Amino acid sequence: MSGEGAYGGQGAHVDQHPPRIDCVFICGGVWHDMDFARLELLKLLAEDQSVRTRVFEDYENLDAIRKADIIITYTCDVTPSLAAQEVLRDWLAAGGRWYALHGTNSVLRLLENGLWDAPRWAPLMMDMLGSQFVSHPPIAPYKVTVADPSHPLVEGIEPFETTDELYHLEKHGELHVLLETECSEEGTGFVEAADAPGVHPVMYIKRHGKGAVLYNTLGHCRGHYDLQPMLDWWPTVDRCAWELPVFYDLLRRGIAWIKDREKA
Repeated sequence: MSGEGAYGGQGAHVDQHPPRIDCVFICGGVWHDMDFARLELLKLLAEDQSVRTRVFEDYENLDAIRKADIIITYTCDVTPSLAAQEVLRDWLAAGGRWYALHGTNSVLRLLENGLWDAPRWAPLMMDMLGSQFVSHPPIAPYKVTVADPSHPLVEGIEPFETTDELYHLEKHGELHVLLETECSEEGTGFVEAADAPGVHPVMYIKRHGKGAVLYNTLGHCRGHYDLQPMLDWWPTVDRCAWELPVFYDLLRRGIAWIKDREKA
């Protein structure tokens, strides 16, 4: 064997290799099957060997965020500290791309009257994300339509029906809406439910300086044990949009988009 080995000897053309992409994946919180979501998203990230992923349950490893090329989040009721929010803001402004999924924009508290409130405790976070969750009706089928069929993230996607949590959102700033849905039902069990009917974004882009957030509200999942301690046993295993090939298509497109940071 010559000295020109496969791991970068004289014969290796390092400049022809795709650059390494450092990914921070934050997956944690409550009332969802985080094990399932974590595994599915890690499998998608692993389809590209140039992506090297570090996994956390919250936003508090500030050094990892600063060094990240891309960020993906699947959380519920996980609010970054102010220090973490400021690092995320600066990271986005410098050109970072963040794919935020499902409950990333949720801040929830159960009140004494039994209703869920969405307190505005993290305005910087919600400005970055472009929305804050306020309520949803019972999980039921609804139709998702394409708002901008010319955009590469949704080009060729046909309207589809999913059974998922339909998020009622308080919008923050200018959003480039890619997918949307029309809701005629109020939220159930939430303080801010009465004003929820109307058209709500399902997937959109919120730009920040040189960077951007891609938000996709789909992807609820829950197993038997995920409502503890409120409920010892949930009778079904819910996979919602995860059962649809189109959802995995949207996930793969989103991952490709945040990796391609030089393009709009």
